[in-house]
Amino acid sequence: MREAFPYQSAPRFLIFDRDAKYGLEVPIAVRSMAIRPVRTSFQSPWQNGIAERWVESCRRDLLDHVIAFNERHLKRLLSDYVRYYHEDRTHLGLRKETPAGRVRSTDRGTVVSQARLGGLHHRYDRAA
Repeated sequence: MREAFPYQSAPRFLIFDRDAKYGLEVPIAVRSMAIRPVRTSFQSPWQNGIAERWVESCRRDLLDHVIAFNERHLKRLLSDYVRYYHEDRTHLGLRKETPAGRVRSTDRGTVVSQARLGGLHHRYDRAA
């Protein structure tokens, strides 16, 4: 853990489930690094699935196609992906809407492509 987050770069929170393998030592070590350990709710395995689904989407949509040059580049890529995920990527669970509530264009103009994630994905709208 200490090697994963050198030079005070640790996150504020660390989420882990209620597996007994963590024991008492891991939460103590996490707290000593000024990270707040957050455990998933008791008997709520669905919480792990939500996080795993996001990681899988990020890997499939972005990281399988791009090589990050360094940590700074990876953080920028992930920041751009989060923006894309909320503003442009449709979700079946939201009836093919976006979490940010994208407004559909009702214009009859030509279709305009807007590159996202450096051209890896696109958003299509109609020109006014």
